[in-house]
Amino acid sequence: MKKDVLSITDLSREEIYELLESAMDLKEKRKAGETTEYLKNKSLGMIFEKSSTRTRVSFEVAMTDFGGHALYLNSRDIQVGRGETIEDTARTLSGYLHGIMARVMSHETVKKLAEYSTIPVINALSDREHPCQILGDFMTILEYKDKFEGLKFAWVGDGNNVCNSALLGSAIMGMEFAVACPKGYEPKAEFLEKAKALGGKFTITDDPKAATKDADIIYTDVWVSMGDEAEQEKRLKDFSAFQVNTELLGVAKPDVIVMHCLPARRGLEITDEVMDGPNSVIFEEAENRLHAQKALILKLMR
Repeated sequence: MKKDVLSITDLSREEIYELLESAMDLKEKRKAGETTEYLKNKSLGMIFEKSSTRTRVSFEVAMTDFGGHALYLNSRDIQVGRGETIEDTARTLSGYLHGIMARVMSHETVKKLAEYSTIPVINALSDREHPCQILGDFMTILEYKDKFEGLKFAWVGDGNNVCNSALLGSAIMGMEFAVACPKGYEPKAEFLEKAKALGGKFTITDDPKAATKDADIIYTDVWVSMGDEAEQEKRLKDFSAFQVNTELLGVAKPDVIVMHCLPARRGLEITDEVMDGPNSVIFEEAENRLHAQKALILKLMR
């Protein structure tokens, strides 16, 4: 495995399966109350340029479960916010820590951290990808569907960073990927080309029902992501026909699972009826972020 995980493509199909097997084992151990102090006396630095409920709590709990320590570092806590270069920060933190997790505005930041650090760096969200989210998602899919090959994964909404990782990850794992986006919000061509190079089978449409027809998985995300607030009025109008609701579920397979990376804007991209309904695995998916990330940091930092 590579030193760093900045993209889901930094992991092979075999490595993803290995991580998911480890995640499921760690989940069982946690539920049984077993001690798992595998990273005792090790420290993970958590750099946050963007706030998050799930990312911060899950990584902190992961390190606590492993007997280690997590340090929350926002831009006010470290000298990057006062002009120190990313390169100097990476070199300095490498002398203190055993790993870095970074949730950043620009993917270039996490790339520089990885390039200049001597310790593992994990991308916990950038403007390009969110590999940690997809590992938790794939764990959930495996729990409910027991396979990846041959499944149809339908994405409804914005072709954003999470969509990019889901597209690439589906190509790696052998799932058909269908994206329904308003015109102008599709995943960028470079991600489509990467998916194609990985052998991915995908379709892009502006018709949500076409994308979700016979789908095994329906996934959505907020229409207005952090940083897009200035476009809110336009986005709400452009995405109004892309809500995941009971009508949309009606064209998918009866046992379709509904996923959302959270936080959700109930009544916009997804209805209460669907989010709280029998097809929703959204909160299991949220919990699995913890277990999948535990498997990842254990593999990289042990």
